[in-house]
Amino acid sequence: MAVKIRLTRIGMKKAPYYRVVAADDRYPRDGRFLETLGSYNPRAKEDKEKVQINMDRINYWLERGAQPSVTVRNILKAQKTA
Repeated sequence: MAVKIRLTRIGMKKAPYYRVVAADDRYPRDGRFLETLGSYNPRAKEDKEKVQINMDRINYWLERGAQPSVTVRNILKAQKTA
């Protein structure tokens, strides 16, 4: 089983809101997932409200071989520099 750390959309039409989840790569984007790791709101005004991530759980999954998507990788890089 290959695990990916990726975004799952839960927002309404024209109001995107995403969860950062660990999911088996065989499942669809908004399908079943293993664990919720945080959230991402691209429409938020302040950076604190934009990204909320549980870094302990992200590191847990990365140590076990999970691969982050390109977007999640960029979000994590931004969190480390902030």
